Amino acid sequence: MTIQANTLRASSARRVAAEVPKIIIYVLLTLVAIVSLFPLYWLFNTALTPATSTVKLPPDLIPMNATLNNFTEIIRTAGTSKIPIPGSAEPLVIPRIYLWFINTAFIAIFSTAVHVLFDSMAGYAFAKRKFPGSNVLFWLILAALMIPGQVTLVPLYLMITRMGLVNTFPGVILPGLADVIGIFLLKQYIQTLPSELEEAARIDGASEWMIYTKIILPLTVPALAVTAIFSFQRYWNSFLWPLIVLQTPDLFTLQVGLSFIHTSEFGTNYGMMMAGAALAAIPMIIFFFAFQKYFMQGLRIGAIKG
Repeated sequence: MTIQANTLRASSARRVAAEVPKIIIYVLLTLVAIVSLFPLYWLFNTALTPATSTVKLPPDLIPMNATLNNFTEIIRTAGTSKIPIPGSAEPLVIPRIYLWFINTAFIAIFSTAVHVLFDSMAGYAFAKRKFPGSNVLFWLILAALMIPGQVTLVPLYLMITRMGLVNTFPGVILPGLADVIGIFLLKQYIQTLPSELEEAARIDGASEWMIYTKIILPLTVPALAVTAIFSFQRYWNSFLWPLIVLQTPDLFTLQVGLSFIHTSEFGTNYGMMMAGAALAAIPMIIFFFAFQKYFMQGLRIGAIKG
């Protein structure tokens, strides 16, 4: 009995010793998560804090008088928009901030769809279709990553002006119909697909378009989803280029519109600023949790060997 008891105690001690590193790791990860999420918590905390209390010292870690006044003030300050209704003399009057949501969603969704199409076509061509100068052309495309976006603003604006697309949605969308990162990720992923599938399809008489749509695209869904997520995030949060191109308030995106309504000659209303940031962040938070599985895959796709 003594030997058996000692054996049980030793086994229990080994199990406890084996669990200690895991507990330490979980504690450290929890602390990192708290530190990482605190800015987001403070964003919503300030958004729910009355404007008169946002600059209070010391600040309240928990809003004592939580209110939605900052959100309602944003909607009121943004004004209203009149949308013509076919067959009716009276236009539809809606809060302008709703229109900004619609504008941003349209630009983000349309641009994402075009990105997925063009990036996947380019990725397939560079990964599976060898043609003269393909490697040089691919490296030239990658070299574009070294050019800061600010350098191209003036040339792009001059091109958009000459095309008559200033203050239009095509003017916002057109300069970004393809993305270097998307092309790179999809090329790396498509390279890992077995070439025997394409060769078998060609033997059966399939065209290149059929191979691309019937074989490549279905097998590339994870990489396509990652590309779509990154593109949607970029266009939803885009600020500088829409600010330059769009001039009419009814055409503003959410980020551009919100930038004009939380400041005044008397200073900055931090409560409204945080409420606007919260409004812009909520769709992206929902989007992340809906597609987090594919989002996490994006951290690994770029490391696939080609």
